[in-house]
Amino acid sequence: MLYHFLVPLAKEHILFNVFRYLTFRSFMALITALVISLLIGPPLIRRLRRAQHGGETVREDTPERHRAKRGTPTMGGVLILVAILATTLLWANLRNRYVWVVMLATAGFGLLGVWDDLTKLRRRRGLSMRVKLGAQVALTLLLLQIVFWQPPANWLPVLAIPFFKGWLIDLGWVWIPFALLVVVGASNAVNLTDGLDGLAIGPVIMAGGAFGILAYLTGNFKAADYLKILNVKGAGELTVFCGALIGAAIGFLWFNCHPAEVFMGDAGSLALGGAIGMLAVLTKAELLLPLIGGLYVVEAGSVIVQVASFKLTGRRVFRMAPLHHHYELSGWAEPKIVVRFWIVSFALALLALTTLKLR
Repeated sequence: MLYHFLVPLAKEHILFNVFRYLTFRSFMALITALVISLLIGPPLIRRLRRAQHGGETVREDTPERHRAKRGTPTMGGVLILVAILATTLLWANLRNRYVWVVMLATAGFGLLGVWDDLTKLRRRRGLSMRVKLGAQVALTLLLLQIVFWQPPANWLPVLAIPFFKGWLIDLGWVWIPFALLVVVGASNAVNLTDGLDGLAIGPVIMAGGAFGILAYLTGNFKAADYLKILNVKGAGELTVFCGALIGAAIGFLWFNCHPAEVFMGDAGSLALGGAIGMLAVLTKAELLLPLIGGLYVVEAGSVIVQVASFKLTGRRVFRMAPLHHHYELSGWAEPKIVVRFWIVSFALALLALTTLKLR
């Protein structure tokens, strides 16, 4: 909203011209989201604690020492949602279609997560996988239709191949199920990773930074032409959303670092995963997502391997899945697992960005 009020004033005073720049608004979005998170965090956590009355917020399929975390309020993802959405509304160009798509994805997956969290608190069991997955698919399909039916000049259903200049595969209508798999897969992968204090939110900060750079370059014709990447007109405005995402994630980490004062719950993990998946789709970086979100891929992969191995052979590959629980049961301290996983995530995000030049 500030963009629409302040940019027209640049005609009267050069001071307001700064609000035209994506870089300025992106950094302001980061700071704004961080401040909002820090301000509303304490009262929101107190309210969540009172509302949940010490109810069970620890997953059953976790190591025994997690029982000490009983009573820690969940649904802290509401804090992230408020900070991201309010900040994006303030600083982004709201005439941009992509901004609305990623905001609706974040809000929609977040509301689904809130529903799931409330169900767990009331019934000790969350939504069935069929209901949860069905809602994710329906929401994603709706949003992808909005993107897909744009005029071809604005959107091409093509797949960009990293490391190769100008390699584009036209997927046609197949783009929709492919993009659906990316968004829903990312949402559930982040959800599986959310098992230790600060573990899931740290890589979100790194992914937000990586996608912020990708969005800026993809939306800039000259930069895209120089790097030989696909130019998506209007995608640059997603940089503002990425700034808000980073700020909100840092603010939440203030309360979620070990020992956590609040858990993000499905309200946060599903929303953040959906946002990251949608950013990958809109910036044409679907094939870079396994690198940028490499930690989430490994965590989700460990669950798939564990389940498949047990059903086929009756044996477990890991002591417990997801992978972070395997290291817990191997004797690693929780902060050590978290920091080392962050380091791996940071390295993978940097590796993904190097592919922009190695073409």
